[in-house]
Amino acid sequence: MSDLTLTEQLTALIAARPVAPTDLEQAALLTLDALANALAGRATEPGQILQQWATATAATDAERSAFLLGSLTHILETDDLHRASVVHPGCVVVPAAWTVALREGLRGHAMLKAVLWGFEAVTRVGMAVGPAHYRIWHNTATCGPYGSAMAAAALLQLSPAATVHALGNAGTQSAGLWQFLEAGTMTKHLHAGRAAEAGVLAADLAQFGFTGPPNILEGAKGWFTAACPDADPGAVIRDPDAPWQLLQTSIKPWPSCRHTHPAIDAAHELRRRVVADAVEKIEVETYQAALDVCDRPLPQSDYEAKFSLQHCVVAALTREQVNFAAFNAEARADLADLRARVTLQLAEPYASAYPRAWGSAVTVILRSGDQLTVRRTHAKGDPEAALSPVELIAKARMLMVYGGVHEPDRLIDAILALSDDSPLPPLP
Repeated sequence: MSDLTLTEQLTALIAARPVAPTDLEQAALLTLDALANALAGRATEPGQILQQWATATAATDAERSAFLLGSLTHILETDDLHRASVVHPGCVVVPAAWTVALREGLRGHAMLKAVLWGFEAVTRVGMAVGPAHYRIWHNTATCGPYGSAMAAAALLQLSPAATVHALGNAGTQSAGLWQFLEAGTMTKHLHAGRAAEAGVLAADLAQFGFTGPPNILEGAKGWFTAACPDADPGAVIRDPDAPWQLLQTSIKPWPSCRHTHPAIDAAHELRRRVVADAVEKIEVETYQAALDVCDRPLPQSDYEAKFSLQHCVVAALTREQVNFAAFNAEARADLADLRARVTLQLAEPYASAYPRAWGSAVTVILRSGDQLTVRRTHAKGDPEAALSPVELIAKARMLMVYGGVHEPDRLIDAILALSDDSPLPPLP
């Protein structure tokens, strides 16, 4: 048994890992995905409010810039997802790394290495908190500060001891509850922004000698004791030679909660075989977390529809594309009758496979009595069914156009060039 604390061991594990050129290239693609989400988020109502706040308060320091960029990234529900940790790493780590790298005048390689380090920290902590934590706490918000702190520490070239202090003070700022789902409020966006900001602040303070608890995770009054009744502390440092966790991160092809994506994928395959008027009933089999977060038969807003398995399945069953328009008021009204025919149930093998695999099955029962079923062990965008670079770039282009970027291809090329150690481009 090591005498080192978990954050000390995590710091050493990450610092010892080699970074290959292909790792930097993948980090550039995920950076592109995150920044495209942020630019698109500006065009939304919450995004406009956040930008008004930033202007009114002159929020230009790195901490509050990370808050703004992180919040914008997590608005449209099209940002990445790491399955085993149930964390959206990009909306926390990329904003922190981007704002600190800009402030410090650093180039692409340093920034992308920080992204790799940050993804590793946030997901390893996320894999350790246990499933009970997620029922009340939003993992992106609670685990995110560890990722943003690690990314900032990398860019600031903090010593191992200072990095541990940064992680300790990042962890003590952890917060973020699921209560917002009941009212459909904007709080989830704040979660990502605050997690990005907290880590930058913790790392900046550590650079000046500000200390933090080295056993913030496993201590008697630490995070696992406080909020993780079935924590798996060993997961923080387990399998140190595994591929970078960034390479295990899924990219969303559809703008809804990732828990809906396996069912969307299955329903979309059924679309060409089914006429809506012929449908008697639709049965969706899934895992418990998907039911906890996305059992929403009567969504009252675009945002609620993105967290409705019932709505997402019928949208995929009837539409060529599950895009932003698939969740608006007109779409919700058009699909109300079919949505009422959807039932959800906990089922194997999906229940036991989660969170290692996020799967689902959709069965359409026709008025004729015929049944059609499609099953998904993994959803499109998972590493096992990955989006190609061409598809990811097309997604980024779509998001940037949605956000009002006039020359998206030029910005896309500049972000991808970070893997060649190019300077960070200005964001429009």
